[in-house]
Amino acid sequence: MQDHDAARKPGSRRLSLILGGLAMLGPFSIDTMFPAFPQIGAQFGADKVAMQQTISVYLLAYALMSLVHGPLSDAIGRKRVILGGLTVFGLASVGCALADSLPQLLFFRALQGMSAGVGLIVGRAAIRDVFQGQFAQKLMSQVSMIFGIAPALAPVLGGWILGWARWPAIFWFLVLFAVVMILVTWLGLPETHPPEARFRPSPKQLLRNHAYIFLNRRFQRFAAAGAFNFAALFLYIASAPAFVLDHLKLREDQFGWFFVPTIAGMVFGAFLSGRAAGRMSGTRLAGTGFALCGFAAVLNIGYTLWVPVPTVPLAVLPMAINAMGISLVFPILTLAILDMYPRQRGAASSLQAFTSLILQTAVAGLFSPMLSHHPLWLALGAAAGTLIGFVLWWWEVRHTRLPPESEPVAAGPPAL
Repeated sequence: MQDHDAARKPGSRRLSLILGGLAMLGPFSIDTMFPAFPQIGAQFGADKVAMQQTISVYLLAYALMSLVHGPLSDAIGRKRVILGGLTVFGLASVGCALADSLPQLLFFRALQGMSAGVGLIVGRAAIRDVFQGQFAQKLMSQVSMIFGIAPALAPVLGGWILGWARWPAIFWFLVLFAVVMILVTWLGLPETHPPEARFRPSPKQLLRNHAYIFLNRRFQRFAAAGAFNFAALFLYIASAPAFVLDHLKLREDQFGWFFVPTIAGMVFGAFLSGRAAGRMSGTRLAGTGFALCGFAAVLNIGYTLWVPVPTVPLAVLPMAINAMGISLVFPILTLAILDMYPRQRGAASSLQAFTSLILQTAVAGLFSPMLSHHPLWLALGAAAGTLIGFVLWWWEVRHTRLPPESEPVAAGPPAL
């Protein structure tokens, strides 16, 4: 009853708006610069493979620091960590805007990656600090809906900015966004992790706790299922310059043809997830999401085989369906992981993000350059990610008795 009352307070809507805005930091960091790849590459004498490393180095730094953001917020509070991360991100964006060589740009991109994850990672823990069960799922879905706007908006903004200025203006926009979010967080975000709930482990204990969570096989299956399922879509996001410019034959200001339908599917899926909270079991909802992802994979391969030269809008329809399925699956898997470690939600969120980001780094740095030369290779690579994610989830639900309510895993290994 307490959760029900809390969820109806105006503060829950404010929390979802702020955390959704913070979660947009990562997509803005990646997607706004996609239209500028040719311009940056021409200025620095870098080919497409070299430019792809601006994504890979960002994701690698993001992944490594994701191991720190959550535990640090467990120790000193969520709000302090978010404000510190936003400050570093703003300064790193200034460095990107002023870079005059590719190595300099890569260095500051890594610094961006080290700080950009605070909103998403710490935000997940903050949601679970305040809400439980179906109300946590609803708020997670609301944040996902707001977060989903960023990948659709970012490349459009990037193309628009390039219409009146050169590529450094994109990073000055990120500086402005960071400043706005610092003010919003400072003035509007409450501290959800009170001092009496905090603990400060030693580095040795922190490593031991991380190992305890990471080596748990249930954690591994849930985290990997979500990571591989999202990798199917991220392969296309990381390959967006090649997919949009080379395969779809669109212009630099037409990235919206790919991103808008895809993110519309993600936002609609998040809306359905929120509506289903309390009405459909988590297992059934996640199963529905995986079914949509599988259908999207088959449709994508079939279309690519039938139409050698892809065109919009049919070429992007499978991505929209896949994104909708991912949005149904994601809140269920995330809440399952967070509920396994109620006293270490920050650490659990960090390790879940780390698992996904390591795979995304491999996708951006290895698989995207390998597969982006041909639409069929992209379709087959995405289908492989969906299949692996489904098998991991299917194995877990087949061997674990899950409760019938929306919150899929109420019990797990004892908290440390």
